[in-house]
Amino acid sequence: MRLQVPRGRRRRRLFLLAVAAAIVSGYYLLSRVIPHDELQNLLEDVSNALGAWTYLLVGVFAFAETGAFVGLVVPGETVMLLGGAVAGQGAIDIYLLIAIAWLAAWLGDTTSFFLGRRLGREFVMRHGPRFGIGHERFEKVEDYFSRHGGKTIFVGRFVSLVRAFAPFIAGSSGMRYRAFVPYSILGTGLWASAHILIGYFFSRSIDTAAKYAGRGAFLLGTLIVVVVGAALLVRRFRVEENRRAAVAWIERHTASAWLLRLVRRFQPQLRFLWERVTPGGTFGLEFTSLMATFAVAAFALVAYTVIVSGDPGPTPGDVTAMEIAERLRAEWLVEVAKVLTNLGSGAIVWPLATIAAGALALRRRWAECAVLVAGMLIVIFGVHELKSAVDRPRPEGALTGYMGASFPSGHTAYSTFYVWLAVTIVMRLRPGMARGALVVVAGIALTALVGLSRVYLGVHYMSDVNAGWALGAAAFSLCAAVALVVATVRQNGWRAPAAAGPAEDRK
Repeated sequence: MRLQVPRGRRRRRLFLLAVAAAIVSGYYLLSRVIPHDELQNLLEDVSNALGAWTYLLVGVFAFAETGAFVGLVVPGETVMLLGGAVAGQGAIDIYLLIAIAWLAAWLGDTTSFFLGRRLGREFVMRHGPRFGIGHERFEKVEDYFSRHGGKTIFVGRFVSLVRAFAPFIAGSSGMRYRAFVPYSILGTGLWASAHILIGYFFSRSIDTAAKYAGRGAFLLGTLIVVVVGAALLVRRFRVEENRRAAVAWIERHTASAWLLRLVRRFQPQLRFLWERVTPGGTFGLEFTSLMATFAVAAFALVAYTVIVSGDPGPTPGDVTAMEIAERLRAEWLVEVAKVLTNLGSGAIVWPLATIAAGALALRRRWAECAVLVAGMLIVIFGVHELKSAVDRPRPEGALTGYMGASFPSGHTAYSTFYVWLAVTIVMRLRPGMARGALVVVAGIALTALVGLSRVYLGVHYMSDVNAGWALGAAAFSLCAAVALVVATVRQNGWRAPAAAGPAEDRK
């Protein structure tokens, strides 16, 4: 039996498509009527008027998008694009803007999540209609969330209706915050960065924007055809009889029969890949957590590298950190800092890492050993190459003597080994160990103290230390993610699909 789309829904879809096409076409025609120089001047006037207030405007809207459900009324993409355009005119810093938008959007998700946990579904169903949040609208998002699970947090960030409600529903549904936060970090980071960068690059040249606007009408039409076609195919092949008929048709034609045989031959592997790229389950959560860590660390490292390469002098944050260190100066603290800072030196960290790698090899923990060796090599190579490339002078008036470039802090980058070691012990070597959280906190605290001691002794700027932490976190999280994929593939019988059990047994 064929599923019929209600006439009212079809009309609504056609109306939305017409509106989208009209917006693109209108922008294209506007760019033809108004001279490009006037558009550029208008954008410059807006940039000069907003200035540094753009940081606050973008941050507030990024937070309120989900934290206060403002996204139901004013889509946050508009403000992100505007912020990127202002940054493109040179009025503000693009990296700081992305960082503020990313952090604010994540805080908004977190606020909405705990509101959902506190208030629950009944609150929205009782009070939602007063604010335009009808029962049917809310239930649609709930249905989407129940069918797609954790990936809704990530994918839903790019769907306005789902974005506004998804964190709240996640909290009200009893989802754990540690399962929620990795998807939120990745989703908010990609959402904020993408829209800000689009506004940034297009604002650099109105001519380029106008050219792409003309192409956008064609791309929009193509996208509509693809999406509608895919939706119709999915709807059709939900019926088992239709799937069987399609398979029979493919088998009858020589041109397509080989494809069916190929899919059947590699069905276990293809199903395994599909299950792994779909967020959810132990693998999905752990892998997404690692990729969220890598995304934040990589962004911080790249941003600091670009900023310091353009201006090797201290940043405003560096100046503030140096002033705080000066106010806290004491003779006994200097001696303590000298002891702590040595814990991040290569003379101590490298032998400890070698001993740890040997111990892991003796216990045949090859994945953990590989992560340690690869991570440390990346950190050492990264520190050396970045120091040579940036060649930032060290701060003046250091309390202890160190030679070489300042960016990034090698001691700080090497000290991230302690965090990796603590997490590996608790999660891999001794899962469920008593006071495991204290071990992880101790590793984080030791890494933090090594970095702060570098600033306190005046041998590094705070930005050097932040880049060192980011380099270490990016290296170890990326290596751990790769090792997790390889280990999971091996454990799920990738090399012997014929002997593998049902898909449910391989999860």
